[in-house]
Amino acid sequence: MTTAALTSPGRPRPPLDKIPLLSPDKATGLAGLFKILASETRLRLLHALYNAGEIRVSDLAAEVGVTQQTLSNQLQRLLDRGILATRRSGTSVYYRIADPCVPVLLEAGICLVEGTQPGRQ
Repeated sequence: MTTAALTSPGRPRPPLDKIPLLSPDKATGLAGLFKILASETRLRLLHALYNAGEIRVSDLAAEVGVTQQTLSNQLQRLLDRGILATRRSGTSVYYRIADPCVPVLLEAGICLVEGTQPGRQ
């Protein structure tokens, strides 16, 4: 996968080899982002949100197989980071991925995991 494949819509970025070395502050921010994403539940819910486009909490909880309370805690972490957005319709709250880099990052992560499975060349 090339860095061009990781360019997110609406966020043109120079190729990675043209970006200066990460400053300590940027590296800390990136590490913080990876800590937020370093949760099986959050990764699964992001994938489910991507597939659904927009979904209610109860439907998302059923899709991911967790309680609504567990899911609410996970969603809040992602909302606080600006990764997700919400829309209210009546008594329902709908969640969606707000940051266009998220699907690209998920796809890259899946590519890395699938490419490093034991027995794969």
